[in-house]
Formats: sequence, C-alpha cells, structure tokens
Amino acid sequence: MTFLEFYSTVLNIPKPSYEDFLFPLKKGFFKKGKIFTDYGEVEDSLYFMNKGIAEIAIKSYMSEKVIDFFFENDFFCCYTSFLNQKPGDVRVVALMDCEVEIIKREDMLQAYEHSLDLNKFGRIMTEHGYIRKSDREKSLLAKTAEERYVEMFKGKPDYISNIPVNKIAKYLGIHPESLSRIRKKLNS
Repeated sequence: MTFLEFYSTVLNIPKPSYEDFLFPLKKGFFKKGKIFTDYGEVEDSLYFMNKGIAEIAIKSYMSEKVIDFFFENDFFCCYTSFLNQKPGDVRVVALMDCEVEIIKREDMLQAYEHSLDLNKFGRIMTEHGYIRKSDREKSLLAKTAEERYVEMFKGKPDYISNIPVNKIAKYLGIHPESLSRIRKKLNS
C-alpha cells in the first residue's frame, strides 16, 4: 500500500494524486543495514514503510535495546527528535531492504497550515502512535517474555524469519538463550 492509499483509507476519502497532494513525497530505498537516522542526529523526515522492516534502538548502559519494529504501512522515525528538533537518542535501521515514502518535516508543517484533512490525519496517526506505545509499556509491565513473543508476531507471522533472533531477544528484554528456550517450548 502506498502512503496516498493509506491516507485516503484512514480519512475515507478518494485517493489524491501525487501531483495534487499537499506536499511532495519522495520515494526511498534503504538496503538492509542502512541507517535511516543515527544517534545524535536531528530528525527531519518521517517515513512510511511500503515494504520491509526497520527497527528503532536505544543505547543502554552495557548494550543496545530494541524499542520497536516497523513493518509495511507503518510510519516511523526518531519521533522525539522529529517533534522537538533536538539530537535524537535512538537509531533507526533497516533490518531488510526497505521501500519507503519520505515526508520532510518542513513540508508537512506547511501543509498543516492549509489542510483540515491533513490535520485530522496527523491527529489520528498521533493517537495510533500513542496507543501503540501505551500497549507496549503495559505489555512490558504485565506480561511474560513468552506472552510478549507470541503477541509480537500474532499479526505478522511472515516477518519472524526476517528479524534476527538477537534483535527479537533485545526487543523482549531477554537473552537469546532464553528466547531459544521459549521458541523450543512453543514448537513442541
């Protein structure tokens, strides 16, 4: 699904054309391992995933922790840096080849000044982002690693083979050996 198809679906309006849309959308291709946004960079773009998987990670005391994964039809970037225009404390990386549509922050902000539909879309996406983050926090506090693992791929089982085991373990907050035990238990 393209950004404009997603946009029209969310707002339940006819799909606009790329030429007539409120701001330019740039297509991008990021090879596996390519960094979208690195630690300390100020985020100036929002990405819409057409195809692929990306992760957002943060440096921890002794290691790196995976905060979230982004799949097809997800928006992603270093959100805090995107919003406050200060250097970010996370890294966004392609876990497999990614096809994205890129929205420049300045273009989006200018379009907000002229479009009620775009403001509504932005509000809806912000609400979805908040719910996603809130659900993740509640899951970390209330569920076991095994329950989080099962829940993680309930909606996206075809992606599990494309995410390295150590990344899944970091996301769940456990060691890869513990994840191996969970997977062995679930497969038996």
